[in-house]
Amino acid sequence: MEDRFGGVSRRGFIKGGVAAAALAGLAGCGKNSSGSATSGGSSSDAGASTGGVLKYYINDPVAIDPYNTQESEGTQVAKCLFDSLTKYNYDTKELEPAAAESWESNDDATQWTFHIRKDCKFHNGDTVKAEDFKRAFERICDPTMKTPSDVAYHLDPVKGAKEMQAGEADELSGVTCPDDYTLVFDLTTPMSEWPLVCAHQALVPVPKAARDDPDSFLVAPIGNGPFQMDGSWVSGQYINVKKFDGYYGTPAKLDAVNFSIQKDPDTAFKEFQAGNIDFCSVPSGRLAEVEQQYGTSDDGYTVTPKKQVLTGAEAATYWLICEMGDENLGKKEVRQALSLAINRQNICDTLFEGSRKPATSCFPPLIDDSSDSTWEYCDYDPEKAKEILDSAGYTADADGKRNLTVKLSYNSGGGHEDIMSIIQGDFEAIGVTVQQNSLEWAAYLTALDDGGFQLGRMGWIADYPNMDNFLYPNFYSTSSNNYGKYSNPEFDKLVEDARKVTDEEERKSEYRKACKLLGEDMPVIPIMFYAHDHIGSERIQSLYYDPAGIAHLGEASVQA
Repeated sequence: MEDRFGGVSRRGFIKGGVAAAALAGLAGCGKNSSGSATSGGSSSDAGASTGGVLKYYINDPVAIDPYNTQESEGTQVAKCLFDSLTKYNYDTKELEPAAAESWESNDDATQWTFHIRKDCKFHNGDTVKAEDFKRAFERICDPTMKTPSDVAYHLDPVKGAKEMQAGEADELSGVTCPDDYTLVFDLTTPMSEWPLVCAHQALVPVPKAARDDPDSFLVAPIGNGPFQMDGSWVSGQYINVKKFDGYYGTPAKLDAVNFSIQKDPDTAFKEFQAGNIDFCSVPSGRLAEVEQQYGTSDDGYTVTPKKQVLTGAEAATYWLICEMGDENLGKKEVRQALSLAINRQNICDTLFEGSRKPATSCFPPLIDDSSDSTWEYCDYDPEKAKEILDSAGYTADADGKRNLTVKLSYNSGGGHEDIMSIIQGDFEAIGVTVQQNSLEWAAYLTALDDGGFQLGRMGWIADYPNMDNFLYPNFYSTSSNNYGKYSNPEFDKLVEDARKVTDEEERKSEYRKACKLLGEDMPVIPIMFYAHDHIGSERIQSLYYDPAGIAHLGEASVQA
């Protein structure tokens, strides 16, 4: 999942469970202030008041219709409106039932069968059935949608998905519905972690209305989650949702959530200080000051009164995407040298007061903290950077300038300007000329899609917490999210082979081989690992904001 801000499985899955040993690095996340488990974000504030409206800051999303929820803002809204087949619990590090009550696979994990709950309803009263999932998945793979989906890669392992995406089929052959409450996936190759993929927010059911009136569904989706739309999305202003009384699960404590759309985090924080917003991010350079004023969360993830600032580590990495077709950035030596020139610790200390950590890989520590995944060229070594550029023919003149110019592109309004200015200074220190190119979010995504950049800023937050989710969507040669157009058949094969491995430790080892190859090729330049820098108002009795940057609003409570 893309994050616009810088200041923005194995046999254990069978029969409905998962051991998730690969995610042991997440231990300790998701505890509330008393130290008790929060059940994947659910607070244990029995007796807290119910009702009330929580005012939550977001930037204008790309989409809230789940077929194209590709970034943090739209995903947050969709998480309120829709439930997937499964859900991941960050406390227990296990996969749990959601819209599916159980699941199992065949012996080689090429076929997965999910059993849909019979008490799950859409917000319009329709019963959720297996065909509603198939309908949703076919929308994701349908190239004739007004805006084709950017998250179709989640379904790539399913038979017929790529053919449908290519316009060669009008049905997703690998998804079948033997009866109203049985959903079967046939995969092209074994994939032990498929139930974890099915926790993603795009892979949710949609009613017939999504096909019958797609334009209305884009701005007022009808879901099966704890909240339903209250009116339509008013772009640039707000998205309102209200409690859905027919929800099959634990009812929401809140009456409603007002997603307040602001132009940037600084504006949102001013609204927070004025009492008009309950949850937003803390402006760069003000974290220590704000912590002193409002108090710091005990676990880093849960807002409670007087302990309102969140600083927990995220399953996310901030990086620069390299355009592989560029005359200069297409050279591995240039990418390696530019990476060595960046003083990541300075960025973390200067702009984030030490709350974030310099990136040493594409994997954040919450995904994999093994030294086997460390990238050599993430060290800070400007002298070595100069030597590499000299050897590559980019020699310096008498003034120290080299015949190399790079353009740093990024989306405006997310605090990236300060980060890019520090990086510019680091590049110029080794003789590289730098231009900055700031674009609004929609225009920026278009530039990335069209290849209209050299170095493009992006953040990647785990869609689901496994290694594959950082490798396949961003670097597999045919992935729609591979903006830099990186292509290495050896890497592709390593990922394909790793997906087939059923043993947990062996699979992790295979993914690390792919990661190490990336570290040599440097299709992206990792900058830092994200950490929360968010704050909740004193009205909030309990709100859990998980390591993937999603607030569990269905379980949040405020003073009504």
